[in-house]
Amino acid sequence: MEKPAFDIRDIQERVIWEAVRAESDGGTAKEIVYGPCGDSRCEDNAAWVKSAMRRLEQKFDPDTAKHIRMNCQCGYGMDDKLALLNELMASAASIEELAASDRARSAGLSCEGGELYLQFWFCPCPMLAEVERLETKTWCQCTTGYSKVLFEKAFGCEVDVELLKSIKTGDDICLMKIVLRGPIKKRPSQT
Repeated sequence: MEKPAFDIRDIQERVIWEAVRAESDGGTAKEIVYGPCGDSRCEDNAAWVKSAMRRLEQKFDPDTAKHIRMNCQCGYGMDDKLALLNELMASAASIEELAASDRARSAGLSCEGGELYLQFWFCPCPMLAEVERLETKTWCQCTTGYSKVLFEKAFGCEVDVELLKSIKTGDDICLMKIVLRGPIKKRPSQT
């Protein structure tokens, strides 16, 4: 049987393997992605997500596990999201104005007290479609890595992203705080 052109499991295995290898070595990466005996290859996606994150959390401290997962973002659909941010920036003089438009709000952006937030009313991760609930937010840190790359490209400055809520860990929404670490340097005309 031929593999589908877009195999999310294969993509996730590769990005996790690379992120773990970059932080440690290939043997550790293989053990985390496939299990100590390679038996995780037989698990369905939901079981694999949970077992891989358990192995990751057992092997690394919480900050390192978060860093690894932030480096697991696949970049899927980023060009479209970047184009939207660039359009929003073109008509805004501030973060508050950027987040105030109907398009920004429908994309999940909001601004409160000068702070930028991004929220989702559903879990956007296809790997978690069959996962009822996660024990920790470790898996979800890939979306903070994705958002960090996206907003740094859009704003041309360093950005920190903090995951505040996750639907798959029991929250009503997924919510991230986007913290700019400098002035916005890039405007759409500079791309």
